[in-house]
Amino acid sequence: MAVLETSTEHHDLPYAERVRLNRWGLWLFLISESFMFAGLLGARFYLWGGLRPELNQALGLGLTALLLVSSFFMNRAEVAIAHDDRAEFLRSALITALLGTLFLVGVVGFEWGLFLPEGPHIRPTDGAFGAVVYGLTGFHAFHVLTGVLAILAVWNLGRKGHFSAERHWGVEAVAVYWHFVDLVWVFFYPALYLIGQVATGG
Repeated sequence: MAVLETSTEHHDLPYAERVRLNRWGLWLFLISESFMFAGLLGARFYLWGGLRPELNQALGLGLTALLLVSSFFMNRAEVAIAHDDRAEFLRSALITALLGTLFLVGVVGFEWGLFLPEGPHIRPTDGAFGAVVYGLTGFHAFHVLTGVLAILAVWNLGRKGHFSAERHWGVEAVAVYWHFVDLVWVFFYPALYLIGQVATGG
């Protein structure tokens, strides 16, 4: 009964107060996620040291560009709904989801070699190199996938008339999550593709 009463009290709160509490919850969630991503980065530097495998530099740069551009459109979508511009919101959110999907195709299809007849350059069984490449890209790709699904969810709700300039917490939350995932890649990209000398035969 106490849980039910607490839940009812929460829904009786003014919208602005509920959004404030939701923001706290979102940021606490992202902080906990940051520890996991930091642990993966720590594992990269511990296992690889000053070396790195030879990865496709053009692909890494292309993946990074996709996410950076997607952040621009996600911000545009959020600003648009905050100004009651539903058409621009729907367009920008859909472009963001498309760019995120292309990122996933690049990671899974090309970095992991699913679309390459010769297979991946680095395999999961390739010791520390394989463990780190697949660990970092796989964990990040999962977050991109959940972000794309969340964007499509708010896009669908927006298409049905949900959200307005005064009430668009759902869009704001998805935008913050998406920018967080993009920011993580800004650290992963140099750690995987740029820092260290290429290991001979790696």
